[in-house]
Amino acid sequence: MEIKLTLNGRPVTDTVEPDTLLIDFVRAHGCASVKRGCETSNCGLCTVFLDGKPVLSCSMLAARADGHAVQTLEGLQEEAADFVGFIADQGADQCGFCNPGFVMNTIALLRENPDPTDDEIRAFLAGNLCRCTGYEGQLRGIRSYLDSRKGGEGHGA
Repeated sequence: MEIKLTLNGRPVTDTVEPDTLLIDFVRAHGCASVKRGCETSNCGLCTVFLDGKPVLSCSMLAARADGHAVQTLEGLQEEAADFVGFIADQGADQCGFCNPGFVMNTIALLRENPDPTDDEIRAFLAGNLCRCTGYEGQLRGIRSYLDSRKGGEGHGA
Protein backbone atom coordinates (compact mmCIF):
# COMPACT_ATOMS: atom_id res chain seq x y z
CA MET A 1 0.00 0.00 0.00
CA GLU A 2 1.19 3.51 -0.76
CA ILE A 3 1.41 6.09 2.00
CA LYS A 4 2.22 9.79 1.84
CA LEU A 5 3.32 11.78 4.84
CA THR A 6 5.57 14.61 5.84
CA LEU A 7 8.70 13.41 7.64
CA ASN A 8 10.72 16.13 9.34
CA GLY A 9 9.30 18.75 7.01
CA ARG A 10 9.79 16.90 3.75
CA PRO A 11 7.14 14.99 1.81
CA VAL A 12 7.67 11.23 1.64
CA THR A 13 5.76 8.77 -0.51
CA ASP A 14 6.53 5.08 -0.16
CA THR A 15 5.01 1.65 -0.47
CA VAL A 16 4.70 -0.32 2.77
CA GLU A 17 3.34 -3.66 3.82
CA PRO A 18 0.11 -3.36 5.86
CA ASP A 19 1.93 -4.55 9.00
CA THR A 20 4.88 -2.13 8.75
CA LEU A 21 5.40 -0.33 12.02
CA LEU A 22 6.06 3.40 12.03
CA ILE A 23 9.40 2.83 13.78
CA ASP A 24 10.59 0.69 10.87
CA PHE A 25 9.32 3.22 8.34
CA VAL A 26 11.11 6.23 9.87
CA ARG A 27 14.33 4.28 10.42
CA ALA A 28 14.23 3.13 6.79
CA HIS A 29 14.06 6.82 5.88
CA GLY A 30 17.22 7.73 7.79
CA CYS A 31 15.87 8.57 11.23
CA ALA A 32 18.30 6.61 13.40
CA SER A 33 17.38 8.50 16.58
CA VAL A 34 14.17 6.45 16.80
CA LYS A 35 15.21 3.31 18.63
CA ARG A 36 13.73 -0.06 19.38
CA GLY A 37 14.00 -0.79 23.08
CA CYS A 38 11.30 -2.89 24.71
CA GLU A 39 8.88 -3.53 21.82
CA THR A 40 6.07 -3.38 24.39
CA SER A 41 5.33 0.37 24.37
CA ASN A 42 6.92 0.85 27.79
CA CYS A 43 10.34 2.45 27.33
CA GLY A 44 9.80 5.62 25.28
CA LEU A 45 12.85 5.12 23.04
CA CYS A 46 10.70 5.05 19.91
CA THR A 47 8.89 8.34 20.60
CA VAL A 48 8.09 10.48 17.55
CA PHE A 49 5.68 13.35 17.08
CA LEU A 50 2.59 12.75 14.98
CA ASP A 51 1.03 16.10 14.14
CA GLY A 52 2.95 17.57 17.07
CA LYS A 53 1.89 15.01 19.68
CA PRO A 54 4.22 12.32 21.07
CA VAL A 55 3.40 8.75 20.03
CA LEU A 56 5.20 5.46 20.42
CA SER A 57 6.20 4.43 16.92
CA CYS A 58 6.77 0.80 17.92
CA SER A 59 3.05 0.34 18.48
CA MET A 60 1.69 2.31 15.53
CA LEU A 61 1.30 1.09 11.98
CA ALA A 62 2.99 3.27 9.36
CA ALA A 63 -0.29 3.30 7.40
CA ARG A 64 -1.91 5.24 10.25
CA ALA A 65 0.56 8.07 9.64
CA ASP A 66 -0.65 8.43 6.05
CA GLY A 67 -1.54 12.07 5.43
CA HIS A 68 0.05 13.24 8.69
CA ALA A 69 3.24 15.02 9.76
CA VAL A 70 5.85 12.94 11.58
CA GLN A 71 8.81 14.50 13.36
CA THR A 72 11.80 12.73 14.84
CA LEU A 73 14.75 14.13 16.74
CA GLU A 74 16.53 14.61 13.39
CA GLY A 75 13.87 17.20 12.53
CA LEU A 76 13.96 18.91 15.92
CA GLN A 77 17.67 19.56 16.35
CA GLU A 78 17.31 23.30 16.82
CA GLU A 79 14.62 22.95 19.48
CA ALA A 80 16.54 20.16 21.23
CA ALA A 81 19.81 22.08 21.19
CA ASP A 82 18.34 24.54 23.68
CA PHE A 83 18.43 22.07 26.57
CA VAL A 84 20.43 18.91 25.79
CA GLY A 85 23.62 20.48 27.11
CA PHE A 86 21.95 21.00 30.46
CA ILE A 87 21.11 17.29 30.66
CA ALA A 88 24.68 16.35 29.68
CA ASP A 89 26.06 18.72 32.34
CA GLN A 90 24.24 16.64 34.97
CA GLY A 91 25.79 13.37 33.75
CA ALA A 92 22.35 12.12 32.74
CA ASP A 93 23.44 10.93 29.31
CA GLN A 94 25.70 8.10 30.46
CA CYS A 95 25.33 5.53 27.67
CA GLY A 96 23.10 7.79 25.57
CA PHE A 97 20.76 5.07 24.32
CA CYS A 98 17.65 6.51 25.99
CA ASN A 99 18.47 10.17 25.29
CA PRO A 100 16.43 10.61 22.08
CA GLY A 101 13.27 9.44 23.86
CA PHE A 102 13.93 11.73 26.82
CA VAL A 103 14.62 14.66 24.51
CA MET A 104 11.48 14.06 22.45
CA ASN A 105 9.32 13.85 25.56
CA THR A 106 10.99 16.89 27.13
CA ILE A 107 10.21 18.90 23.99
CA ALA A 108 6.60 17.70 24.20
CA LEU A 109 6.43 18.62 27.89
CA LEU A 110 7.84 22.11 27.38
CA ARG A 111 5.51 22.76 24.45
CA GLU A 112 2.55 21.81 26.61
CA ASN A 113 3.80 23.33 29.87
CA PRO A 114 6.65 25.84 29.54
CA ASP A 115 7.13 26.13 33.31
CA PRO A 116 6.51 22.71 34.88
CA THR A 117 7.09 21.79 38.49
CA ASP A 118 9.49 18.98 39.34
CA ASP A 119 6.55 16.65 39.95
CA GLU A 120 5.07 17.54 36.55
CA ILE A 121 8.43 16.83 34.90
CA ARG A 122 8.66 13.45 36.66
CA ALA A 123 5.10 12.55 35.66
CA PHE A 124 5.60 13.50 32.02
CA LEU A 125 8.86 11.59 31.69
CA ALA A 126 7.67 8.53 33.64
CA GLY A 127 7.27 6.52 30.43
CA ASN A 128 10.98 6.76 29.58
CA LEU A 129 13.18 3.95 30.83
CA CYS A 130 16.86 4.44 31.53
CA ARG A 131 19.12 1.66 32.77
CA CYS A 132 22.09 3.90 33.68
CA THR A 133 20.69 6.67 35.85
CA GLY A 134 18.20 7.28 38.60
CA TYR A 135 16.40 9.91 36.51
CA GLU A 136 17.43 12.67 38.88
CA GLY A 137 20.13 13.84 36.46
CA GLN A 138 17.53 14.34 33.74
CA LEU A 139 15.32 16.21 36.19
CA ARG A 140 18.22 18.41 37.35
CA GLY A 141 19.18 19.13 33.73
CA ILE A 142 15.66 20.17 32.77
CA ARG A 143 15.32 22.24 35.95
CA SER A 144 18.68 23.92 35.25
CA TYR A 145 17.53 24.74 31.72
CA LEU A 146 14.24 26.20 32.98
CA ASP A 147 16.07 28.24 35.62
CA SER A 148 18.48 29.59 32.99
CA ARG A 149 15.53 30.78 30.89
CA LYS A 150 14.36 32.76 33.90
CA GLY A 151 17.83 34.27 34.31
CA GLY A 152 18.79 32.01 37.19
CA GLU A 153 21.84 29.87 37.71
CA GLY A 154 22.53 27.15 35.18
CA HIS A 155 24.45 26.03 32.15
CA GLY A 156 25.97 28.97 30.34
CA ALA A 157 24.42 31.47 32.75
